[in-house]
Amino acid sequence: MPRPSQPLISRSSVVAASIEIIDSEGLDAFSLPKLAKHLGVRAPSLYHHFTDKSEILAAVARQIAGAGTIPRRKPGPDWPEFFVALALNFRRSILRHRNAAPILLQYLPRDLLISTYEETARFLADSGVPSHLHVQILDGMERLTLGAALTEAMRGPSTRTTIFPNVDAASQPVLAEALADNTMTSKQLFEEMVRSFLHGVVRNADATVDAAVVIA
Repeated sequence: MPRPSQPLISRSSVVAASIEIIDSEGLDAFSLPKLAKHLGVRAPSLYHHFTDKSEILAAVARQIAGAGTIPRRKPGPDWPEFFVALALNFRRSILRHRNAAPILLQYLPRDLLISTYEETARFLADSGVPSHLHVQILDGMERLTLGAALTEAMRGPSTRTTIFPNVDAASQPVLAEALADNTMTSKQLFEEMVRSFLHGVVRNADATVDAAVVIA
């Protein structure tokens, strides 16, 4: 079937419609014919903006993951809070579209979470973070945030006592007691996990330096 001479839809409308279908019906229900019908056009109209289904899904991943706002980036001793806020914004965006989690695993661009590496590395340098820690922080933040947010999206909502599902108090008494005593929501656990990682990187580096001084 020939491609229409003029586009009947926009790139953004294709992405928005794709997200609507995936959110409401699930990823397995998504197809180019269904998408075209949802937009009121024929399938060839989609090819004005995208070469194939994979390119559409990649655009969906970028749209969902990039929907969060970038927090204010002011260098200083509280630099970890920038990354905590960034991670929370990313998590919020992901959990709005849980059905799209498998797409994000496959298509999410690596540079999306922290904006540009150069800008963020400069922010760390201006905050007094040694350059030999930058890669550890940037790479670790991506792995930690992506892994945690996508895992949470794929396993579904939980409460303080159902973070570990199907726990039997009779056969797993210690874990059951831990869940009963837990006071943090999934969001709070996520936030503290990110904060602990960032402060831990610096503490470990400082401890290594101190140990080297003592040995010398």
